Amino acid sequence: MPQQVLIVDDTEINLILFGALVKKLDNCHAHVFADARQALAWVTDNVPDLIIVDYMMPELDGIEFIRLVRNMPKHKLVPILMITANDQKQIRYSALDIGANDFLPKPIDKVEFLARARNMLSLNEARKHMADHASWLAGEVRKATQEIVLRERETVFRLTKAAEYRDPETGAHILRMSHYSMLIARELGLSEEDQQLLLEAAPMHDIGKVGIADNILLKPGPLTPEEFEVMKQHATFGYELLAGSASKLLQAAAEIAKGHHEKFDGSGYPGGISGQDIPIFSRIVAVADVFDALTSERPYKKAWSLEAAVDFLKNGAGTHFDPACVKAFLDAWEQVEVVRNTYQEDSLPVADL
Repeated sequence: MPQQVLIVDDTEINLILFGALVKKLDNCHAHVFADARQALAWVTDNVPDLIIVDYMMPELDGIEFIRLVRNMPKHKLVPILMITANDQKQIRYSALDIGANDFLPKPIDKVEFLARARNMLSLNEARKHMADHASWLAGEVRKATQEIVLRERETVFRLTKAAEYRDPETGAHILRMSHYSMLIARELGLSEEDQQLLLEAAPMHDIGKVGIADNILLKPGPLTPEEFEVMKQHATFGYELLAGSASKLLQAAAEIAKGHHEKFDGSGYPGGISGQDIPIFSRIVAVADVFDALTSERPYKKAWSLEAAVDFLKNGAGTHFDPACVKAFLDAWEQVEVVRNTYQEDSLPVADL
């Protein structure tokens, strides 16, 4: 494809001369304009490989033309060669500040014109080649990163499935609480990246239950104080299982596993930390997990009504729960109901179970 050279000069004889010289360059096509405004309209829709512009032009001089071109996002790196008189040093300084790359003095020397134009076109071609190569490399990095992400997700899926074999919680509960968590994160203004990270990490919040004995984990009735102390160890077990990974996903999951039973007033476990010292992901999951646990039927309890569960969250705001997380959850109530209705045990696709 020919390289495109834009020439802007209000003198007809110069346009003829420059156009003829450009034809001497290999594989180049000249676009000539005597009116700088018409040239600006053309360059708005086209990205030339080189711009040659005179300084002295009526209504729109060369410096203003360059300024307007440089303000176009696609034209930040297009090489610009300005034609000036020998005694116009201050004009050259201004042109350099505004984005000109090189100059040609009047009267034009044909050999110098061809050499400068050829050099600038060659440099621009090399720049575009490097940009294409960088884009290709970025694509390869994205592919490799996506493969890593997919492997991480498979790891999470398998860990979660392993926990489900021992944990009485259901697959639908995992899906609901993780989506509730993402809704809270969205209402709190967390980035889309953090929202997605939380959605993928939240299902591992109770992974530590794989280390709890069956007679306690699967007990149908209330736990004794001694049994509850054993049960509480699952938060630490989960953290120890997931911590130390280079994976951002598993790091987030470890944080959630350890902190989602902490309470805002410091009365939770395992660390007894409070308020903002509890990681934000853990504070979010605490609300989502408790709400879904309360509103889900289990062999050892009936499901609470939505109204009763909401009252529990409201009453626990500032003591059990972060008030901001409770508010965010309630502010997203319409989406909460959509999640609740979507992820029911009897309506889940096989792939989600």
